[in-house]
Amino acid sequence: MKILKDTKKELEIEITGETHSLCNTLRKTLMEDEEVEAAAYVTEHPIIGEPKLYVKAKNPKKSLKLAAETVKAHCDELKDLISASEDEK
Repeated sequence: MKILKDTKKELEIEITGETHSLCNTLRKTLMEDEEVEAAAYVTEHPIIGEPKLYVKAKNPKKSLKLAAETVKAHCDELKDLISASEDEK
């Protein structure tokens, strides 16, 4: 990953090696944050392009960190649910 733009209210990062799955999940989670004005991502080339995530917010780094923590918590919850269902068998 690398930061492409970092200002007081805007952040743009390139997320190397990821696809629509992570980027769209982060975008959706960011848009649930009331402090986020805009969140979007683009992959300029469908085969070789790396996605770029854009965030415009009061504090974009804080909002992105919170979104990443929220996504991780949802993944942990899913993992626990799957483990619990395997234990029942």
